[in-house]
Amino acid sequence: MSRFENRTLTLRDVSEASGVSEMTVSRVLRGRGDVSQATREKVLQAAKSLGYVPNKIAGALASQRVNLVAVIIPSMSNMVFPEVLTGVNSVLENTELQPVVGVTDYLPEKEEKVLYQMLSWRPSGIIIAGLEHSDASKAMLKSTNIPVVEIMDIDGEPIDSAVGISHQRAGRHMAQAILEAGYRKIGFLGTKMPLDHRASKRFDGFKEALSKADIKILDHEFYSGGSALAKGAQMTQEILKRTPDLDFLYYSNDMIGAGGLLSLLEIKKSIPKEIGLAGFNGVELLEGLPLKLATMDACRFEIGKIAAEIISNRVAGKKDTYDRITALKPKLDLGDTLKT
Repeated sequence: MSRFENRTLTLRDVSEASGVSEMTVSRVLRGRGDVSQATREKVLQAAKSLGYVPNKIAGALASQRVNLVAVIIPSMSNMVFPEVLTGVNSVLENTELQPVVGVTDYLPEKEEKVLYQMLSWRPSGIIIAGLEHSDASKAMLKSTNIPVVEIMDIDGEPIDSAVGISHQRAGRHMAQAILEAGYRKIGFLGTKMPLDHRASKRFDGFKEALSKADIKILDHEFYSGGSALAKGAQMTQEILKRTPDLDFLYYSNDMIGAGGLLSLLEIKKSIPKEIGLAGFNGVELLEGLPLKLATMDACRFEIGKIAAEIISNRVAGKKDTYDRITALKPKLDLGDTLKT
């Protein structure tokens, strides 16, 4: 049985194993002080052999922060936010900063809880999805003395910095493309409505552009749960049962749009001649479908990357290279489901 079993390893254990003082061990593990390379390697090898992990919380007491970046997102169950996290990690992996993720399920009260717990660890920065937060969450974000980057959305006023796209503009752009293709009897299908503020903003921009052309949404189908192929198929069947003469369906995201596409192909609907379809996000799933769904790229990787760069630059004391609001422009892909 190891003499360290059932107790936490300490600096003294590393000191004894390496044959140097605890003060020297501390300096090596914190990356500070004038220590010879030979001594540094001896300490690091001893720590590695023992499985010793420094107490970052204790070591951060003087600076009042740890090398963690809180990343607070609404979901991990779709394909959107994992790609955002990939962008975040592409930057932070080259620094001493480490992302730690909290999921809110689009619920304001859960966001408050996650944010409170994250801030209690005194992170070096916060990346949080959206601009809409409860009063309690806003108060916490405003009072923290660390960089805060709100991501995905720029339709509003950020607390500190924001990186994303205009979802209202994205909705307008899609509506214009649909109208230019000649479609007029249009339906909208959305999940997580109305908790998904970004989907709601796209819907508002979409309706605004249609209204300018004297066109109204003929029918809509909302679902409060998450996105899935089966749910998209079900929603598509229900809206067409109610309003069978619709000639275009705009989905709040690609996942339910893909489900709708597959269900319509199953009943031999002619796409895009008889009915057109479009989604949002530009996920890789679309590449494997029989027809490529029209969509719009949400710039997910770029958003995560830029947000992490803002945090890491500020933590390192470097000059900001981005504006307070960084607006990215999504690209429209007409695919095979929107007439050209």
